[in-house]
Amino acid sequence: MAIIGARSFTLEETNRYPGAYGDPARMAMNYAGVLPVRDNRNDIIIRGNSATGLQWRIEDIEIPNPNHFGASGTTGGPITIINTNLLAKSDFFNGAFPAEYGNAIAGVFDLKMKSANTNKHEKWIQTGWNGLEFGAEGPLGKNHKSSYIFSYRHAITDIIDRLGGNLKDKISYKDLSFKLNFPKTKTGNWTVIGIGGNSHIITNELGYSIDERTFDSYGEKLDNSTSLGVLAITNRIYPGKKMKITNTLAATENTVKNLIDTFDAVDQSLFLWAVEDTKEIKFSASTKVNYKISPAIDFNSGVIYDHFLLSYHDMEYIKRQYVTYTDTSNAQASMLRAFMGFKYQISPRIESYFGLHTQVFLFNNSKSIEPRGSIKFTINEKSDFAYGFGLHSQTQPKVVYFVRTQKSNNQVVLTNKNLDFTKSIHNIIGYNYLINKNLRLKAEAYYQYLFDVPVRTPQPEYSLINFGTEYYVERKDSLSNDGNGQNYGIEFTLERYLHKNFFYLFTASLFESNYTSTDEQKRSTAYNGKYAVNMLGGYELTFPKKYVSLIFGIKLTYAGGSPYVPFDPVKTVENSRAEYDWSQAYKVKREDYKRASLRLGVRRNFSKVSMETTFDFQYRSNYTSIYLERIDVSTGEIINTNKMGFYPMINMRISF
Repeated sequence: MAIIGARSFTLEETNRYPGAYGDPARMAMNYAGVLPVRDNRNDIIIRGNSATGLQWRIEDIEIPNPNHFGASGTTGGPITIINTNLLAKSDFFNGAFPAEYGNAIAGVFDLKMKSANTNKHEKWIQTGWNGLEFGAEGPLGKNHKSSYIFSYRHAITDIIDRLGGNLKDKISYKDLSFKLNFPKTKTGNWTVIGIGGNSHIITNELGYSIDERTFDSYGEKLDNSTSLGVLAITNRIYPGKKMKITNTLAATENTVKNLIDTFDAVDQSLFLWAVEDTKEIKFSASTKVNYKISPAIDFNSGVIYDHFLLSYHDMEYIKRQYVTYTDTSNAQASMLRAFMGFKYQISPRIESYFGLHTQVFLFNNSKSIEPRGSIKFTINEKSDFAYGFGLHSQTQPKVVYFVRTQKSNNQVVLTNKNLDFTKSIHNIIGYNYLINKNLRLKAEAYYQYLFDVPVRTPQPEYSLINFGTEYYVERKDSLSNDGNGQNYGIEFTLERYLHKNFFYLFTASLFESNYTSTDEQKRSTAYNGKYAVNMLGGYELTFPKKYVSLIFGIKLTYAGGSPYVPFDPVKTVENSRAEYDWSQAYKVKREDYKRASLRLGVRRNFSKVSMETTFDFQYRSNYTSIYLERIDVSTGEIINTNKMGFYPMINMRISF
């Protein structure tokens, strides 16, 4: 249904791009309009929008943050749970997406899992950045109609530690993904998919020397664990040659637990400083109908119902007392959505789409009706022009609704409970020119107007428009939907598809991203880097007679630095907690981001086995987006850590 603002990608592309780490999110950072923000996370920042505006999907099922060590309410993390070895052709939307996609204002990453080989069993073993992995696929049963595919991964750091490596930081994670396919049964085609992963890290500075600790005056012990689980059953039936009905039942769960102790540099006795315990469970049911009305008209419609079970508990020690931000067990919320869309081929050269999405957040009865539309004019066999628009809305991260405010009479009030959707109007104009069958030029200009953005009257510099790329989501009370913002820019893409073992991709983006709060002052958002340029390419030198291929790849990135809110050292020392100078919010910015990646590899094919080894060398000059920025609450000293200057990686894979 998408005419503009969409791009498909394949497993081969994910694994081919230098610096992608086999991660779909990091691969998407090469696309025009997607910005690199920091190296130790894979948050997808689309056209100046917060990473929370992205929606992740697997097989049309909305899923929570699919990353190890991901914070509640965010969409990124350091290591993906998604295993690219199980992916088929998937779709990435960066604006004005069709009506079947709702509850997202920035973009949609719609991943598809491939169907397994139904003729023979295949296996692979792989080790690299994402861990030690093994997987298999093949037929189920004697008739070779049904099939299975699965993979399991385990953190290399955990394996080293278990073998006696005695690493200072205890870092472990593991994940399992699978798909079972049962086609052509009496009740239609059935698929069962599952994704599960958990992660755990303990950093204990008690065992560090003074030089190794972040701060001289005190140290910390951090215990963080996260988990994700997805299970879904889908049934597809075909009442006729022109109709398909898809029914899905799904359950998802994600948890985040944090425990932070501090200790004095002298007596080193642990003291509880902060704790977080978050759990979100969602049960979903959906029905979707696709109908080919005529050769020129496609129609789809659907209904989705979500029910949430939510628990949030977190507190922090401030000014000699513990302050509780959320304290909710087994809270419930529901959401109901419906959509319909038509794609109409008006003439051989004119293609159009119109859709309508509506959603109701039953927790506080927020409602939204969202028209979507697009049209494409084919100028000739090599070029076309398209325009797309859409109104999109999204609930706030669920934890935001449960932030507590304690009144003078000790009454606790949820001041954010009645927050409305954040809304965004997208407009995109695009031009495509196919220079030849392997080379294309693409240009897009866009304007997005965001409104009903939550802000704080007592603190007008604060806005949820900047939310979503940290390891902890700050809980703010007394929010209202009185903010707005805008993103606009122009993007260029020159892409050569893989041909004669050679490909390249060049993208350039010029943009502006700002917001306005209750004081009517316009400020840059946290993502207003203003420009970004990506260049990457690769070549595979083959020796057919020896069944050997040599792999070469390079990537260069240059992007404007992100605005930020600086620390306030004086208030930090006064309150014994990190405080920020909001009067300078987003008036200062990081240095420009520079990065180079080089890939070298070799692939060898035998009669029944193939082996591939690749080396990725990441270099970010003397500067990377700040890996870690901290302030000593005792002295006010600000410490920036730039850890990832030169970062070599190796990946080895055996398929048989």
